[in-house]
Amino acid sequence: MTNTTDAERVRVVSWADHLAFATAAAELSGLEFLRAMARGDIPSAPMMDLVGLRLVSASPGETVFRLTPGEYHYNPMWTVHGGLYATMLDSAAACAVHTTLPVGSGFSTLDLSVRFLKAVRIDTGPITATGRVLHSGPQVVLAEARLQDTSGTLLATATANCFVSRASGT
Repeated sequence: MTNTTDAERVRVVSWADHLAFATAAAELSGLEFLRAMARGDIPSAPMMDLVGLRLVSASPGETVFRLTPGEYHYNPMWTVHGGLYATMLDSAAACAVHTTLPVGSGFSTLDLSVRFLKAVRIDTGPITATGRVLHSGPQVVLAEARLQDTSGTLLATATANCFVSRASGT
């Protein structure tokens, strides 16, 4: 049932042409690519624009993403949907893997195991996902991610295995 006294809520999402994104991804190492994205030199992935996720930093084996929760992230229980936690954690863990890859290499997440520890709401404020590589094998790389609020409270954790397709000669 709709309450006509509530103000209409509208969210408009726009994103850049994916060609610039794809071209940069093919021409740069993973670390160079992610640092360029964090600086705003290349566009973010459309999924990041859709949910409001921002890459804050990238260093070898580590990435940091930030998001401020809004009502449009809520589930029917009026808390942030677990899929957003998973999106942030997967982004942080997988992109940490991406920082280790040379030009011409790629990866895909094989699995993601998420542990939810605390509900997130609008009043939680900005949340940060930090991903780190734990083990790098020839084809499978294990990474972890931690989701925290600004006071350092742990909200969720995840581990991810990524399959890496390395460029010839690496």
